[in-house]
Formats: sequence, C-alpha cells, structure tokens
Amino acid sequence: MSGLSLLLGKVHTMIRYAALTLLALPSALLAVGPAVDPATAKVDQQTGIHWYDIRPLGLEGQGWTDTKAPFDRLPAKAEKTTRPPVWNLSRHSTGLCVRFVTDATTIHARWTVTNKNLAMPHMPATGVSGLDLYVKTPAGKWQWVANGRPTSETTTAQLASGLAPEEKEYLLYLPLYNGVSSVEIGLPKGTTLKKADARPANRKSPIVFYGTSITQGGCASRPGMVHTAIIGRKFDCSVINLGFSGNGTLDLDIAALLGELDAAVFVLDCLPNLTAAQVAERTEPFVKALRKAKPTTPILLVEDRTYANAPVLPALAKRNAESRAAYKKAFDALIAAGDKNLFYLTGDKLIGDDGEGTVDGSHPTDLGFMRQADAFAEALKPLLAEKK
Repeated sequence: MSGLSLLLGKVHTMIRYAALTLLALPSALLAVGPAVDPATAKVDQQTGIHWYDIRPLGLEGQGWTDTKAPFDRLPAKAEKTTRPPVWNLSRHSTGLCVRFVTDATTIHARWTVTNKNLAMPHMPATGVSGLDLYVKTPAGKWQWVANGRPTSETTTAQLASGLAPEEKEYLLYLPLYNGVSSVEIGLPKGTTLKKADARPANRKSPIVFYGTSITQGGCASRPGMVHTAIIGRKFDCSVINLGFSGNGTLDLDIAALLGELDAAVFVLDCLPNLTAAQVAERTEPFVKALRKAKPTTPILLVEDRTYANAPVLPALAKRNAESRAAYKKAFDALIAAGDKNLFYLTGDKLIGDDGEGTVDGSHPTDLGFMRQADAFAEALKPLLAEKK
C-alpha cells in the first residue's frame, strides 16, 4: 500500500471515529447556550448553593410575554375581556416549564406559590402545587428524575442528588392548580448552568390545548403526568396548556386570543364543561372565529371522555351521548362548509373502558392520563408530520 493510501486510510478512520463519538454524545451537549453567570445567582453562604431565577432560561408553555405577572398563562389585556373565573385560573402556572443544562450532581429548587391551599381533596399537593423534574437521556428520551413536594407557601427542596457529573438537559414543570410568584434552581458552587438549545426549526410546535379541568391537569399526581405534558415529551415539542377548570366553555373571547398564537395544531377539548345545547350553540361560531385568524392551521375537536361509571349510571351515559351527537353534527356542518383542516377524536376510549382510569368518574388518574396521551398522540401524529 502506498504512503498516500495509508494517509487517506488514517484520515478516513479519524473522521469516522469523530462522527461516531459525536453521535454517542447526549443531545444536550451538542448545542447549548452560554453558561449563566454565577454572579447573577443568590448564594447561600452556609451551604454554598447558588440560586438561579428560572426566567432567564426561557419559559416554555407561555403563549404571550405581555403578562400581568411573570408566570401567567394569558396576556394582561385578557383581564378585561375574559370572565373572572377564567382570568383567575389563567394565573395558575399549568403547563409552564423550563429546559436547562447543568453538570451538577445535585439539583435543588425553591418556589413560592400564590395560594396557601396546597392540595385538593381528590388531588395531591405534588400535582396541585409541586414541581416535576425530567432529564433527557443520551437516546433523546425524557426520563423522570424527581418531584418537588410543597410543604408551605415557600418550599425549598433537594430534588435529586447522586447525578452523574456531566452536562445533561433537564425539564422542570411548574404547578398545575396553583400560581407561582418565583421559582429558582439551586446548584452547588462550581457547577454550570446553561440555557437549553432552541427547539429544532423543523419541529412543528407549539401544540395549543384549550379545555377544562382535565386539560388543566386534574387530577394528576404530579405536573409531568398530565396528558398535555406527556404529549410534549412524546413529540419533544412545546405545548401551551389553556385548560380552565370548570370554565372551558368555548368562549369567543378565547377564540380571539387563540387566533394570536402561531400554533402547529389547536386542540379543542371543552365538552366536559358543556351541555349538549351549549355544544350545538357554540362549536361552529368558535371554530369559525378561530378560522378567521388561522385559515389553515389544523384544529382537532375532541369528544368528552366517557365517565368511568357511565356503564352503571345511565344519566351519565346519556350526557356523553347527547354532547357527542351535537359535537359531531357541528363538525360535519363545518366540513360540509369547506373546512379542510378540521379533525375529530372520539372520546369512547380516551381513558379506557375498565373503569380504572379516574379518581372520581371524571378526572383521570395517572393511568387515565397515560391512556389519554396515547389516544391524543395517535390523532396528532399525522397533523404534525412534515408534508412532502
């Protein structure tokens, strides 16, 4: 073999080795922002923990930046246009999350909620007022790490320790049924904190969900277990959660607000809060109002889940049947009128049919949310696919 051939062989081997090494690295290491200056942190002189405000890292799940408070879900102007219950619920941090990169072996959190009632009779404090931490594996999958368990209006907690001392991308979800006035990440002295890289430009997002208490997350055991969050991890995309407990009622002022968002898909899941007569009255006007702002964005209409105890309570089965019939009639009318980007997801299998998917017949357990996420993912996948 000539000297030139040997040299070319060595170069080829080096290039191949470098490529394989790059592919083996965790995705968080491939492209991240600059390190956050430790001087911006509040330092606990006793423990050496550096406390960083999460806001400079970039909140996901927030459709507007002109909010009255930093962790609100609707813009400040909505206080004058939405019904008071909707506005009050929009102050909850449902669906908000932050991605960040650190090499810390221990991660702490400190957060202050706006309502001293940390739990509900049918939903634990970990879901109502807690945090939830995930990490991205080298394979690119999101793995649960730990939750932040609230103990008072301001909670300081160690989320995880014994982590491998290498840079990894993390995802921290905020409370579902409480507001927050501040959230901080605590890291040991000498470790780095970086803003995660932006989502890939070719990834369709965000998915915008508008709905009821179920959309808001009742009654997940922790924020990462809501179907909207699960969907975000399944597709590795951003999600905006506009669930309003008891108040997902297809209000036209919400249609106007949704029209301001550059969504990949709009998911309308309001039937649990509507009677059949309201479904018949409000569905078409709401979709048409949204269509004026977003003529071609896919809209997915979702039926209400079947009450878990409907097989033995005929009145509940009747409510499901009547609402769905009115919804399907409105859907068919909109399709007949020429809407080519309207889609439909039936509700009969959303939480399973064994009666085990809810806390109270209506609100899902984590099992119910997992089942619901699978059903939503199947319906959303073709709507998020890149057109060729």
